[in-house]
Amino acid sequence: MAYITLRDVQLAFGGPALLDGANFSLERGERVCLIGRNGEGKSTLLKLIEGSLLADSGEVSLQNGITISMLAQDVPMDSGKVADIVADGAGEAADVLRAYHEASDACVLGDMEACDRMGNLQHKLDQLDGWALETKVNSILSKMGLDPDADLADLSGGRKRRVLLARALLTQPDVLLLDEPTNHLDVESIEWLEKFLLDQNNLTLLFISHDRSFVDSIATRIVELDRGTLRSYEGNYSRYLELKAQQMEAEEKQNALFDKRLAEEEVWIRQGIKARRTRNEGRVRALKALREESKARRFQQGKVSMATQEANRSGKVVFEIENLSVRFGNDAPIINDFSALVLRGDRIGLVGDNGVGKTTLIKAILGEQQHTGTVKTGTQLEVAYFDQLRNALDLEKSVKDNVSEGSDHVDVNGNRRHIYSYLQDFLFSPERARTPVKALSGGERNRILLAKLLLKPSNLIVMDEPTNDLDMVTLELLEEMLSDYKGTLLLISHDRAFMDNVVTSTWVFDGKGNIDEYIGGYQDYLQQRPDQTVVDQKSAVKKAVAKAEAEAEPAAPKKVKLSYKDQRALEQLPAEMEALEKEQVEINAVLADGSLFISDADKALKLSNRLSEIDDLLLEKLERWEELDNLTK
Repeated sequence: MAYITLRDVQLAFGGPALLDGANFSLERGERVCLIGRNGEGKSTLLKLIEGSLLADSGEVSLQNGITISMLAQDVPMDSGKVADIVADGAGEAADVLRAYHEASDACVLGDMEACDRMGNLQHKLDQLDGWALETKVNSILSKMGLDPDADLADLSGGRKRRVLLARALLTQPDVLLLDEPTNHLDVESIEWLEKFLLDQNNLTLLFISHDRSFVDSIATRIVELDRGTLRSYEGNYSRYLELKAQQMEAEEKQNALFDKRLAEEEVWIRQGIKARRTRNEGRVRALKALREESKARRFQQGKVSMATQEANRSGKVVFEIENLSVRFGNDAPIINDFSALVLRGDRIGLVGDNGVGKTTLIKAILGEQQHTGTVKTGTQLEVAYFDQLRNALDLEKSVKDNVSEGSDHVDVNGNRRHIYSYLQDFLFSPERARTPVKALSGGERNRILLAKLLLKPSNLIVMDEPTNDLDMVTLELLEEMLSDYKGTLLLISHDRAFMDNVVTSTWVFDGKGNIDEYIGGYQDYLQQRPDQTVVDQKSAVKKAVAKAEAEAEPAAPKKVKLSYKDQRALEQLPAEMEALEKEQVEINAVLADGSLFISDADKALKLSNRLSEIDDLLLEKLERWEELDNLTK
């Protein structure tokens, strides 16, 4: 029997049904990703399964005895001891244990009523297995690398997510529900979460995510919520795209046949008097049914239409950055001696953990943050800054007034358009455009920001985490628009697939103030990284020899006569190592500028793998040479 089953579930909140006769099942061990457009009802479905919402009709059934935990989308801003917050995941047992400790403290101070309460609380703890709770909490915190005594308010977004995940997993649930678990996490935290979830044996997952790399790594099945219906696609996101394209093609053909049949019947019913006298009453009833079906048919939500308003071209050099450093007080510099040249048309991605200085660098380059060093700005630069607009949204005003600032018309590439027409490009109907921003979802707010940003003529776009809360279709359209943009782009994002599809080079922050530049996107950086960090082999050999000499036993081994085979190996090994070192230098020279990763990625990957093989071979041959050489001394 499936862990979770939905049968003909109906749920609506006044408008079109979020769930319209939906059917779904979740089997043990599955990792199912729930996807769909913003506002389709994905989070609502999770709440329905969790039990905090009830369906209008239909059946939501759970296998007897299974436990479900849910990790919500929002990260709390509250303070509190990490161990206490995690323990709250145990529900009643945590409350009773906390009450017992409070009573114990009061009893020691002479409160006899508290002493009496301790007996009842102790009995409850025995029933709830509450004594093991503290051990469980410490165990899971250790597993996740969290300090039990830390204050939640002092933790980064990624660490807060870990705390919430620890609380959700404390009771070892059979099913874990995750709502956008990667939102606001840096790349390192996302990769940690991927590995952690994949390491949990027998954990069944139902999760919502718009991070395509995360979905590809985790999901064993994709379920799409589309116009109230749940459709299942076996495999990961890449496989879903193939199957979805086939399904949409079939749906378009079916709709075309339906429309043709309806049109033919409408022509028939409007024929002359003679035809009406002999018409078939069953055919009339069938036409009425077709009309009703046509009215009830729900079409897929349209796509966002995005286009930038490009200003005059900037100068060829956009920014010339020399020895830029930023320090706060007496702390170590958050950015240390950074130099770079940004040319017109560059699309640069900034990658690093939260708090390493990505936004600080952007602000320093734009002159909004004090720094040492110099930043020379190119000519005719017109900047559109996505992050600045977030703070400019007035939550009390409507979508229309936020975008057009009270005007009924906007200028789009020299054409005057009515604001409602322009907002329909971003999927806001006139009714929705009159809605206060505070009533909108996170994805809708991001679409407002994009609508506002793209009204501004620019030749430099700066975006700080533009992908949060956007659905996958809108993400792909934003990618397409940025790829076609003729100006310059500076982009901060933790969405690895988005970076791979948009940027031409990547600035990687190491958290110690240093920034390295790599050609290509995030995956290109991962492939190039070993060559950037490898230590010179000859230096490594010297260190290995020195270490071996230092650790050698004082008593020299007995000199022995080598066999012909060993003597031959001893003579040949230096030449073999020299040949490997020569090959290593040649490969490093080919990969040095990173261009091969763009022109011939397969060849570049093979050469990178060969470098790793050479490292292992050199070490192996060096150890063998030392072993044989020592025997002759």
